[in-house]
Amino acid sequence: MDKVLSLLGLCKKAGRLASGSFAAEKAVKEGKAQLVIIAEDASENTKKLFLDKCGYRSVPVVLYGTKDEIGKVTGASERACIAVLDSGFAGSIIRQIRL
Repeated sequence: MDKVLSLLGLCKKAGRLASGSFAAEKAVKEGKAQLVIIAEDASENTKKLFLDKCGYRSVPVVLYGTKDEIGKVTGASERACIAVLDSGFAGSIIRQIRL
């Protein structure tokens, strides 16, 4: 398993993850999201929705992994989108993706 997915698993265990499009969108609107991760195989509508919302609120967004990979890490079947609610985890994940 790669380091980004491992970090997401830790983030989930720490209770600092909003899992799923509805929860992630709510976190962005409430200003709690530090990072939004969209699955690369998410629908174009989902990608556009989050890119627009996060751009407006200056929340970093990355496309990473598949819905299945993100779902497994978060303990669900599939997840197209998740929000990281902790700035430390968000920074670590962004650094790993840029490596």
